[in-house]
Amino acid sequence: MDKFQLLKNKTPNKLKILNDPIYGFIQIPNTLIFDIIEHPYFQRLRRIMQMGFSNLVYPGANHTRFHHAIGCMHLMQKAIRVLRFKQVSISDEEENALYIAILLHDIGHGAFSHALEHSIVNGISHEEISLKFMKKLNEEFNGQLTLAIQIFEGKNPRKFLCQLISSQLDVDRLDYLKRDSFYTGVTEGNISSDRLIAMMNVKNDELVIEKKGIYSVEKFLIARRLMYWQVYLHKTGLVAENMLVNVLKRAKELAEKGVELYASSALHYFLYKQITKENFTVNTLEMFSKLDDYDILSAIKEWTNHQDRVLSTLSKMIVNRKLLRIEMQKNDFPDNYISKKQEKTAKKLKIAENETHFFVFKQQISHIAYNFNKPILILNKKGKLKDIAKASDQLNLQALTKPVVKYFICYPK
Repeated sequence: MDKFQLLKNKTPNKLKILNDPIYGFIQIPNTLIFDIIEHPYFQRLRRIMQMGFSNLVYPGANHTRFHHAIGCMHLMQKAIRVLRFKQVSISDEEENALYIAILLHDIGHGAFSHALEHSIVNGISHEEISLKFMKKLNEEFNGQLTLAIQIFEGKNPRKFLCQLISSQLDVDRLDYLKRDSFYTGVTEGNISSDRLIAMMNVKNDELVIEKKGIYSVEKFLIARRLMYWQVYLHKTGLVAENMLVNVLKRAKELAEKGVELYASSALHYFLYKQITKENFTVNTLEMFSKLDDYDILSAIKEWTNHQDRVLSTLSKMIVNRKLLRIEMQKNDFPDNYISKKQEKTAKKLKIAENETHFFVFKQQISHIAYNFNKPILILNKKGKLKDIAKASDQLNLQALTKPVVKYFICYPK
């Protein structure tokens, strides 16, 4: 074998093709994108579930944020091809920046998505952590992510580039609705992402949908509403996520009192340190990059044997899927109803009254299917733009602009 052949064999093939159950073959467009996907920060997304505890309701919902990010990149490739075909100027640098921005848009999500934001990492959102990851990667890749960061932050002068990443009809939503619908088996969310992308155009630097695609947009908005109330805000999923938040809050409480808890090094770091936006250092980011669903689940399994009654009871309930009961209604629950439930719980579980809030709690949830402030614009044949809510002849689209609020209370069965 000659010298050239040896060198050739040592060069890794970075132009891979991935097989996705929804879109079929997905091509990695270039070596930079391949290297970003291979980075440990991005590989961590393989160990974070896209839908948290939704698999307790829909057993097939075991897909990860890695799946979703790769799917988003694939749809972005389609969107760029469509817009270029329609004579929209997108440079090679902007194309690459869009791939990077959409790949990394969720990289700051913690284990079980939103649970960490409300328990052991306070005052800093997953979007802010995503930005920290992107800036760190930008250093490692010698500034090649600068334009992607600008688009991700919504600071690029070409508005439609930012709208492809974040708007009411962005590539992120086009993938997660179709993907989550597929893995849960909830067919109401199965939107036509191909059709929506094919109808995209740019007018006055805004991302718009051609009038031929108006019915696809209507279906998209209705599908999103149905997916939120049927899947994302499903009452069993809400109970499980809130119980997980309470487990982590209790663990944090005990850690602050100096109680020793079983935890991986990454989870131990966040339990025994007060993490805020102000002290979220480079070292904190490194520890965060090592924290995933596996750390949380293994800790909860171990905590089922802990001597603290609150921690062990909550952990057992999650591990064995013996969840709290939930009541949901349109009006708020009276305080005396809560206090009665708390009294019963204190006696039943033999815990102090000031600990009952871990088992008895009320909250409100709201969702708005369509936000007037970030309109989806329909482009007619005369080149004029109209808000979908006004362009549509569907009366129920007007109803989708009003927020729906529901109240729920959880307590032991």
